[in-house]
Amino acid sequence: MIEIKNLSKTFRTNDGLVEALRNVNITIQDGDIYGIIGMSGAGKSTLVRCINMLERPTSGQVLLDGQDMGALSEKELRYVRRNVTMIFQGFNLLMQRTCLGNICFPLELSGVKKADAKKRAIELLEIVGLPDKANAYPAQLSGGQQQRIAIARALATNPKVLLCDEATSALDPKTTHSILELIRDINQKLGITVIIITHQMSVVEEICNRVAILDDGTVVEEGAVSNIFSNPQSMAAKRLVFPDGTDAMQDYSKDGRCIRIVFNGAAAAGSPLISKMAIEKQVVANILAASTKTIGGKVYGNMLLSVPNDEKKLQETLAYLGAVPDVFTEEVVDRD
Repeated sequence: MIEIKNLSKTFRTNDGLVEALRNVNITIQDGDIYGIIGMSGAGKSTLVRCINMLERPTSGQVLLDGQDMGALSEKELRYVRRNVTMIFQGFNLLMQRTCLGNICFPLELSGVKKADAKKRAIELLEIVGLPDKANAYPAQLSGGQQQRIAIARALATNPKVLLCDEATSALDPKTTHSILELIRDINQKLGITVIIITHQMSVVEEICNRVAILDDGTVVEEGAVSNIFSNPQSMAAKRLVFPDGTDAMQDYSKDGRCIRIVFNGAAAAGSPLISKMAIEKQVVANILAASTKTIGGKVYGNMLLSVPNDEKKLQETLAYLGAVPDVFTEEVVDRD
C-alpha cells in the first residue's frame, strides 16, 4: 500500500517560490490501477517523482508498506526503487542496445548473472508480446513496440509498483488501447499495483478503478472512477469529464438553460433518447456537444444540451432524463 500524507513540494525560481503540490493526501491499495489526472501544470509529474523520491517533498510523507521513503538514504532508496519502477512518454530506451540488452540492463545493475538476466529478459519479451524482437534495436520498432520494451524493462526487477508517467501520450488511439490492455493484463496476472499519470480522461475511464484529480497542486476530487465519471463534483472534474462543455456553453442563447448528461453504462435504446423526450414531453432541446460510444449494447459518454429558459420544462427534462437507469443529469450554471 502507498500512503501519501500531507505532501507539499515547493520550488525556488527566479520569480520566487512556486508551490507545485499542496497538502496532497492519497491512499493507493495493493492491486489498484490508480489514476492521477489533471491539466498541464496541475502537479502530476511532480507528484509521481515524489512517490519514488526522484524529487524530495518539501513536507509530508510517502509511505510504501508503512516505510517512510523520505527517511531512507540514497543507497536504501536505490534498493527500494527496484520495487517501484517507472515508464515514460518518451520510452527512454538505450538506443545502442538491443531490446534484449535494454531489458537486461537493470538486472545487470543489480548484479544478476548475465545468463540469468538473459533468461528473465526472454520471459518478459513473451509477456509483452514481442518474443521475436530480442535482437532488434529500438530505432527499428514502432512507438507502441518501444513502449512494450520499456514495460518489459520496468518489470525486470519484479516490482510491486509500476508508475506510468503519460506513458501513452505519444501513441495513437489504437496503440494506446493495446498498451492499456497490456498494463491491465500485467496488473491482473502479476498483481502489480499501477499508478497512471495522465491528462486524458479516456485513459482513466478505460483502465483505472480509482482516480485523484489534481488542480493547481491540490487534490480536488478522489474516489472510484465510476462515481466521479457519473457525478463529478469539482469544476476541474467536470472540465475533464466534459472537455468541450465550456466552449459549447458560450455558443448557446442567453435565454436558454444548459444540461449536462452523463451516460455511465445506460442501455442503448431503440430510439434516440432526446428525440423521444421531445415527442413525449414537448421539450425542444439543442445538442451543444456530445461524446458518446456504445460498448456491448451500453452507452458511455457525455452530452450537453440547451433547453428553453422555462423552469417547469427544465425540471421535467431533468426528471425525464434522470429516470433512465445509469444516466446522471445536472443543470450547468457556471458559464466561465
